[in-house]
Amino acid sequence: MSECIVCNKTTDKYKCLKCFAFYCSLDCYKQHKESPECLELVKNKTNDGEIKECPNEIDEPTVHEPFKTEDTVALEKLKALGLSDDIKNLLYNPHLRNLLKEIDTAPNAWKAIRAAMQEPLFLEFADECLKIVEPGTDEDNL
Repeated sequence: MSECIVCNKTTDKYKCLKCFAFYCSLDCYKQHKESPECLELVKNKTNDGEIKECPNEIDEPTVHEPFKTEDTVALEKLKALGLSDDIKNLLYNPHLRNLLKEIDTAPNAWKAIRAAMQEPLFLEFADECLKIVEPGTDEDNL
């Protein structure tokens, strides 16, 4: 285990993309990215004396859709999922996170999803996702 670069709590949760220092929370990351420690750690890591800044935002990878189907979710909707406060609040629940990990690593994902659909918490999560990915018409909501 490592210590958070800001508050010194024991953590291996997150790592700065520029200087690879560990931090434990969003608040610590915000403090770290604007601190001189990040710049000095980068200077020490690059060995060429060049000082780089920590990113203000994580660089988004290039999205490649080689096999686009009728079920492919648009990039804008995927981004909206990541910005949803309702979904973020649900993901604070460790039981839901464990269910999602089980589905992700299951040899038969469909079977794992069927089993997860028996859990009210997973159903709530799925409903919140569908509200964003496939929003209903006003008639559906009546």
